[in-house]
Amino acid sequence: MQTTLSPESGVRPKNTLPEKNTVTLTINGSVHQLELAPWTTLLDALREYLHLTGTKKGCDHGQCGACTVLVDGKRINSCLTLAVMKQDTEILTIEGLAGENGLHPLQTAFIEHDAYQCGYCTPGQICSAVGMINEGHAKTTDDIRELMSGNICRCGAYPHIVDAIEEVMQLDSNA
Repeated sequence: MQTTLSPESGVRPKNTLPEKNTVTLTINGSVHQLELAPWTTLLDALREYLHLTGTKKGCDHGQCGACTVLVDGKRINSCLTLAVMKQDTEILTIEGLAGENGLHPLQTAFIEHDAYQCGYCTPGQICSAVGMINEGHAKTTDDIRELMSGNICRCGAYPHIVDAIEEVMQLDSNA
C-alpha cells in the first residue's frame, strides 16, 4: 500500500522534481538572477539561460577543457560545477575577457600565432591560459604544456597555443 503525502506534511510526493531556486550569478561584471533547477551546471546556465555560447560543451565530463571559465580568477570546468555553488563569486567567460581597449592580450596572441583551427576549443584554451598565468606556476615551455594538459585541441594546434601563451607571459614579465 502506497501512502500519498501532501505538501503540508513537508515530504514531497514520489515522482516530483524539486522546485527551481533563484540563483544570483555575477558574470563578466553583470549580475544575473536565474530560476534554475538545483542540478543545473554552470555551463548550462551560461549557454542555455544567458545565451553566452562562447563557452563550449565538449565532453560534459571535465576531460576536454572546452568549458573552462574563470571563477575568482581561477580556472574551472563549468560542466562539473553546479551554478548554485558559484553565487557570491566573480565568473569570467571568454565574452568578458576583452576590455574597453580591445581584445585581451591572449586573444590577440592566439590570432597572431594561428593558435586555433576549428576554434571549438579556443575559448576554453584562452580562459585556461589566463587562469594558468594568474596561478604563476608556469616558468618553462614544459610547464605550460603540463599545466594546459587539461585542455584538448583535436586539431592539434598545440605548438601555436604554447607560442601564444609564451608571448603573453614574456609581455607580462617585461611589464
